[in-house]
Amino acid sequence: MNILKILFQLLLVLFIINICSAQTEVINVWEGKIPGAIENPDITEGTITTEWGAERIVNVTNPTLTIYKAENPNGAAVLICPGGGYVRLASDKEGDSVAVWLNSLGVTAFVLKYRLPLDAIMENKSTGPLQDAQEALRVIRRNAEGWGVNQNKVGVMGFSAGGHLASTISTHYDEKVYDADNISARPDFSILVYPVISMKEEITHKGSRNSLIGEQPSEELTEHFSNELQVSENTPPTFLVHAEDDGSVPVENSIRYFLKLKEHKVEAEMHIYQKGGHGFGLAKDKKNETEANWPKDCENWLMMRGIIK
Repeated sequence: MNILKILFQLLLVLFIINICSAQTEVINVWEGKIPGAIENPDITEGTITTEWGAERIVNVTNPTLTIYKAENPNGAAVLICPGGGYVRLASDKEGDSVAVWLNSLGVTAFVLKYRLPLDAIMENKSTGPLQDAQEALRVIRRNAEGWGVNQNKVGVMGFSAGGHLASTISTHYDEKVYDADNISARPDFSILVYPVISMKEEITHKGSRNSLIGEQPSEELTEHFSNELQVSENTPPTFLVHAEDDGSVPVENSIRYFLKLKEHKVEAEMHIYQKGGHGFGLAKDKKNETEANWPKDCENWLMMRGIIK
């Protein structure tokens, strides 16, 4: 075994220890009955192992928030939506590890385990994830004082299909998808990493589209969940990350969203990297490649906006 492999394994062990030692707590998103939920004993939440050996969560029936408390909290909070094509959740590299990184910046992080669109367990599968995300934002603000969170510094972050959910709550935050209280579900800022934005045939990620709105959705439903078409002057300031060679989610998703933000005079910053493909997460294993810079660029953006110091 060469020295690089030994160093990599040592770093991996330290990283795992860091995650395990983080202050975490898991709570339910919903108290009582989940809006639009259908009880189905044939659907059981669990994990699967992908062909590349990673574990993914499937068949979510009870949405939860895993709370990562920063050692030195600064009042900022981020709701994290992992990706997985709306059929599974990559809650390790696009959830837990991201939460640990945010904690290092003093940000309290909340990893959302949201319901994945499935007709068998929800009355309207296209709104199920949004219901969970809206309520999660409200839970954070409802309990902000106890968690040391500033209600005006609550953002959302999403990867891939989780980026679609994060951009959905950023543009549909006031859409009435369940009987909610009057606490705002509008994020104060958004961080979208190789996000699915559009449901338009020419640029969408077809797996995410098929799972969320079906294989033959109406034009009305397609436009409703094409979030570049839902941007307004009230859409939160946004930080976008994408790779030009993304073979799963075309970079045009981020580009179109950015242009609409610009059109509506919403402050935004976009980083497009020449290489990186799809699903690079924090890019911790890509130290000599440019996409590895995005976490630092994001940190600088958060500092520029006064969200962290």
